[in-house]
Amino acid sequence: MTFVNEDNITDLAVERWATAHNPRLAQLMTALVRHVHNFAREVGLTEDEWMAAIEWLTETGKISNDKRQEFILASDVIGLSTLVVQLNNRFTAEATPATVLGPFYIDGSPPAKFGHDMSDGLPGIPLFITGKVTDIEGSPIPGAVLDVWQADAGGVYEAQIPEIDEARLRAKYQAREDGTYCVRTIAPRGYQIPMDGTVGHLIQKTRISEFRPAHVHFLIDEPGYVKLITHLFQEGADYLDSDVVFGVKDALVVPFTEQRPGTGPDGGVMNEPFLVAHYDFTLQYA
Repeated sequence: MTFVNEDNITDLAVERWATAHNPRLAQLMTALVRHVHNFAREVGLTEDEWMAAIEWLTETGKISNDKRQEFILASDVIGLSTLVVQLNNRFTAEATPATVLGPFYIDGSPPAKFGHDMSDGLPGIPLFITGKVTDIEGSPIPGAVLDVWQADAGGVYEAQIPEIDEARLRAKYQAREDGTYCVRTIAPRGYQIPMDGTVGHLIQKTRISEFRPAHVHFLIDEPGYVKLITHLFQEGADYLDSDVVFGVKDALVVPFTEQRPGTGPDGGVMNEPFLVAHYDFTLQYA
């Protein structure tokens, strides 16, 4: 019988997890065991530190729900989410870069027509985002659906407001036959990630900036193409070079150009100044 000691515990644990029925699960778990054990050895992990980590994970689970995913936020701020995105979305140079999903995505946003105002009267500077959805050869993708969500002019998502239990600043826009789309909304504000939970408490123990630059999220999932999850960031926004979730890419930074009152990109009359951003989304073939 082989008894456990400090020198053989890793090999014994790896041997046990190698018996997983699924080969991929066996690969994942044996690698995880090796790396976690090596981490503990490298830092000389104490029992108090180990228990603090267990308690942190427990509290993270308790505050996570269908509107707030603290584990995703934790993955985001250590750069793991962005790394996984990069490993799994090695697009061609022509394709729009992918970014993180973020912790505030909610499935089931309402459908919206070309130029629909998803701000629904919320205060803020009107913003139109226009462009086309194409493949990497430049051909339009008729009827492509753009799932859009964002923070409000104060930098807050509805998931952070307890008294709101409906979709706000979210919509699924359908591109026209020529691939063109038009989103009408309000200019988002860069914001502080939620600091009242376990991730925020950990961030407070560092000099890490807890802010994200102003952005709008997009998800496009069309048959025959790789699902695209990405952001558009406002050119000149604060925190572009210190995004707490490592989501900014040069190709996704676009100007929000101010326009005088007049005709908007949707063909409607605008009685106040508004902003226009233009971006063509290019999808990678599956």
